[in-house]
Amino acid sequence: MYDVIFPLLPAGLILANEPMSKHTSFKIGGPAEIFVTPENTSQLSSVWKTCLEKNLQVTILGGGNNVLVSDDGIKGVVIVTEKMNRIEINKNEITAESGTKLHTLADAAQKASLSGLEFAHGIPGTVGGAVFMNAGAYNHEIKDICESVTTLLPSGEIISHEKQFLDFGYRKSRFQKESAIITEARFRLESKSPNEIKSYMDELMSKRRSTQPLDKKSAGSTFKRPSQPNYYAAKMIDECGLKGFTVGGAQVSTKHAGFVINTGSATAADVLALMDAIREKVHAATGILLEPEVQMLGFE
Repeated sequence: MYDVIFPLLPAGLILANEPMSKHTSFKIGGPAEIFVTPENTSQLSSVWKTCLEKNLQVTILGGGNNVLVSDDGIKGVVIVTEKMNRIEINKNEITAESGTKLHTLADAAQKASLSGLEFAHGIPGTVGGAVFMNAGAYNHEIKDICESVTTLLPSGEIISHEKQFLDFGYRKSRFQKESAIITEARFRLESKSPNEIKSYMDELMSKRRSTQPLDKKSAGSTFKRPSQPNYYAAKMIDECGLKGFTVGGAQVSTKHAGFVINTGSATAADVLALMDAIREKVHAATGILLEPEVQMLGFE
């Protein structure tokens, strides 16, 4: 399949057998058969059209921060939106393409005296992934500020969805159930002093550094918060005495039990085995079966 031609893409934006370990925060994952990084919506549309015409499997990836890729890699075409990162500011609204990193967007908002994205500054990932998962932290979520989302459909049509149609919930959005690619999102923010915004961002980052293993290879929070009131995944894992619990090169962080980290040589199989063990032990102790927050890619 390496002779597939994507008409609008320069050759340098297409790679064969690209190790996904180079493109995920876990630093884990086998090769993508074809790895493509379009620079704009036209190129993205052209790539997707070709994939549909040739019946190729397609995987969409942003910053690779909330995913675990199989040791066998990913079949078909992996489309990474990281080069689609344009930002536009209009009064108290900021629009960003899906590949824009959240910390870059938050910095741009701060410099423009716009408040509301401070919580996102420390979230690793991109706008597309954050909208897809309704990312959140410190009692704030993307849904609180997102006004509209633009998507590309398989037909090539570009559709904009207003806030009331986004179906946001805890770590979910309408896009998890649709065959569409997020291309950009528009956020409504509030005017505030840049110094005040920066101070709040610094405060939240200080909290993160003191409680989370930001210096380790991980995919962020491993499990979702249980639906039962007053239950938290990290607290339950900790109470089961699992901090430091290790399978191969994968370990439950000793700093924050909600994070599984790659100690340096972890495989996807190690991480999965560790996650299964965590779920089993927590279920035995509490009757609650934890649901993974990390997205699994390349697994049959």
